[in-house]
Amino acid sequence: MSTNDNKDQFRPDDHENDHFLLTTVVGSYPKPKWLNRAKELYQDDDHDFDEDDWQEAKDDAARLITNEHERAGLDAVVDGEMRRNEMVEFFAARIEGYEFNGPVKVWGHNYFDKPSVVSEVEYDDSWLVDEYKFTASATDRPVKVPITGPYTLASWAFNEAYEDDGELAYALADLVNEEIEKLVDAGARYIQIDEPALATTPDDHAIVGEALERIVADIPEEVRIGLHVCYGDYSRIYPEILEFPVDEFDLELANGDYDQLDVFKDPEFTKDLALGVTDVHVAEAESVDEIEENIKKGLEVVPPEQLVVSPDCGVKLLPREVAYGKMANMVEAARNVEADLDAGNIDVERGAPTPADD
Repeated sequence: MSTNDNKDQFRPDDHENDHFLLTTVVGSYPKPKWLNRAKELYQDDDHDFDEDDWQEAKDDAARLITNEHERAGLDAVVDGEMRRNEMVEFFAARIEGYEFNGPVKVWGHNYFDKPSVVSEVEYDDSWLVDEYKFTASATDRPVKVPITGPYTLASWAFNEAYEDDGELAYALADLVNEEIEKLVDAGARYIQIDEPALATTPDDHAIVGEALERIVADIPEEVRIGLHVCYGDYSRIYPEILEFPVDEFDLELANGDYDQLDVFKDPEFTKDLALGVTDVHVAEAESVDEIEENIKKGLEVVPPEQLVVSPDCGVKLLPREVAYGKMANMVEAARNVEADLDAGNIDVERGAPTPADD
């Protein structure tokens, strides 16, 4: 797996600046209110809103949000995960060996339908190929495909079938590899593995590393593999994660006001950094100027050719107009920083981007 040489395939042909900061999103996006209403009708036996109607509603929502990502100017788009529910439930429902026994309370008044692994996990039908094909047909931009990673799929389930979560994660990694191979055959070139459980559990980076080795086995080098890790103590996993066979690390740092940025400065960050530059926990869009300053913080860690720009995490819990505002401002800020880099207005020395005349 090579690093840093497969990003230019996502550069638009009409890109105005010499520098290119790839702009993208982590995955989830607010669902239109009418889609939630359509789901209620579909689940209500008293209505004749049938499977075809429900499929049409999901198609319409996926097309709408993909277009919204385009209008915001994103270089790589997602459909906002319009067809998905919770990030573990969605995949567990499609993997043989999982079963559901009802919701468990996880925090506050939030519940999660935590599944159990009751037998050996097996790959049945594809999980995401149809979703990818539809999204790719709805846009001329590159499409990123987020997949919940095997460590999180193992950690956030009751394990009743395997010796430990490590063995379960390795078995799941083989299934994820199978799915990615099908996605690649369908044309996907940008895959993001979501592992929110990683930075919250000490010393399990070795399990994730082995799982990733299985995930990327025989995947072509031109396929960009990212790893998204949100919240947690990054010092638990750095610098060990630099050994992971991925091209890009997508990290939540805006929410903590970049308090953990220094973690990644020593030793040198050798992968691409997909820096969270908007805080998904704040229900207002940051200004373009503020996001520009956040992007420059990423230049303290990596040079421009290794920097990718995205929100901290999925934005599904935000008001839709706020989510769009964050994306549109983020893209404008990235283009402004590119222009400043082209003009020599930013001197980039690892550890300290400064105005050129300072």
